[in-house]
Amino acid sequence: MKVLDLQCHHGHVFEGWFASEDDFQQQVSSQLLTCPMCGDTSVSKLPSAPHLNLGASGAPVTAEPSQASPGGAGASEPVAALPPASLQAAWMQMVRRVMANTEDVGERFAEEARKIHYGESDERGIRGQATPEETEALLDEGIAVVPLPVPPGFKDTLQ
Repeated sequence: MKVLDLQCHHGHVFEGWFASEDDFQQQVSSQLLTCPMCGDTSVSKLPSAPHLNLGASGAPVTAEPSQASPGGAGASEPVAALPPASLQAAWMQMVRRVMANTEDVGERFAEEARKIHYGESDERGIRGQATPEETEALLDEGIAVVPLPVPPGFKDTLQ
């Protein structure tokens, strides 16, 4: 089993487990591998430092990553600060909680939010899809809504 550190095009870092390098490559080329944060299918491996077990008496040795620039001497690449793993984990936990404690009303979100706001339907937590225009109209009416980008994978059980 190969455990790889992965990153999507948007900078979200996550871990993937694969039977082999060929399995990883096949999933990437078939766009079966998606970021659990945003659903992006543009995923690449990150460099990782393997742990070497050199015997029971010694402590594990961690290989140090090279300090050289991947683009060679003098190469200049744009650099972006990535959110810490703890922030990503907190975001995923919050989304799981929202998913578990709200009713999915799908594309009827704007209609159902209005019914709840005006007392025509029982008050409850809902989630669903709304266009930017519908969201703006709800906010203009004083109906508190929060856009929450949820990847398609969050509708199923997450590992």
